[in-house]
Amino acid sequence: MEGTLGEFLLNKGYTKVKLRFTKTNHFEIKATLNGVKGRFILDTGASNSCVGFEAVNTFNLKVKDSEIMAAGAGAINMETKMSKKNKLKIGRWKQNKVVLVLFNLSHVNTALINHNSKPVDGIIGADILKKSKAIIDYEKKYIYLKLEN
Repeated sequence: MEGTLGEFLLNKGYTKVKLRFTKTNHFEIKATLNGVKGRFILDTGASNSCVGFEAVNTFNLKVKDSEIMAAGAGAINMETKMSKKNKLKIGRWKQNKVVLVLFNLSHVNTALINHNSKPVDGIIGADILKKSKAIIDYEKKYIYLKLEN
């Protein structure tokens, strides 16, 4: 077989972004949200990308109340808010008009800190992974995201 998966995807218009494997068995990814750099967990099981309430000022988010109750990582019925029209950049991939769910991320960050990992600003979920046609190379610790034509 000629070439690698990475070469094949780069030739197909993807960009390659390094992932960091944490002590909690998560992939961590760096992304820029509304021009501000942040640290995020990559979560294929999260339906929506999220940030913590404390990220509102950090990332200049415009927030609206939400009727949705969030559940995940051992917590249910968590109050949420929504933020629309955000600019997200991961490597060379970028998307405007990204919708984010805001909720209390403290239980996630407490678990990370308890495992000697750094806290995160949010979670990149399946909504972004689907939109970017993401392909994860678990062995080499890269994610490939399809660039817009």
